[in-house]
Amino acid sequence: MGELAASMDQIIIPRQELSDWGTAWLGTVNATNGKTKSASAFDRQQSVNFASFIDMEVGKALAKFLGGINVVTPHPYALLPPEPDCVEVGPARIIGGIRPQNFDVAYRPDGPRIVFDSKSLNDQKSIGKNWQNMVNDLGTEAATVHTRFPYAIVAFMVVLPKPAVAKKQEADLVRTLERLGNRKDVLDQAHLAEALSLILWDPQTGDVCPDSPPQNSSLRLENFSRALAPHYIDRYKGLPPHE
Repeated sequence: MGELAASMDQIIIPRQELSDWGTAWLGTVNATNGKTKSASAFDRQQSVNFASFIDMEVGKALAKFLGGINVVTPHPYALLPPEPDCVEVGPARIIGGIRPQNFDVAYRPDGPRIVFDSKSLNDQKSIGKNWQNMVNDLGTEAATVHTRFPYAIVAFMVVLPKPAVAKKQEADLVRTLERLGNRKDVLDQAHLAEALSLILWDPQTGDVCPDSPPQNSSLRLENFSRALAPHYIDRYKGLPPHE
């Protein structure tokens, strides 16, 4: 158990990882299983696995911020972490006020203090059809945690390939997600999240788009840690295991 840091490192998404996934997204064959797929899209297997490297980057940054604790893999369906003070990366099961929910990253030394999910829609048709359902899912996940654990910090990253997002959808997403990622106080509405970023990436280069969301948007990746860490410090500094 280490000392709580004064701030949390900015999340850096490895460009090479995104570039490799961009090659897979653009291609017509899944290199893992040899099956054909549509170009400019992920197949089901790729969609499931895509954001796991982003989850790990978030987990490592959290572990450093929380005192240099271990990053571990949770046991399937376990309601407690495998170690007393650790960050879990993998499906971590939280029993919320609405439904049980698996999160991609969790810190739960005495119940959930921080939970994180990455969300992705991976082709133009899916984004056009499902982005509003995805927003509903984000609100429900936040609410199921906050209704039982109002002091918990809920964080999300929405990760979308830039060429698959229509201009109007992009503007609608930015406005909607800015409202959703605006929980400042434990008395605020349960469906809001404390930290939320929108990541638009270029499959050709592996770059995170530098000009979207806009520079003044709370959704920019560099604002993710700046939003999350102060909430945690305000709610838990000086409490075990950070004494």
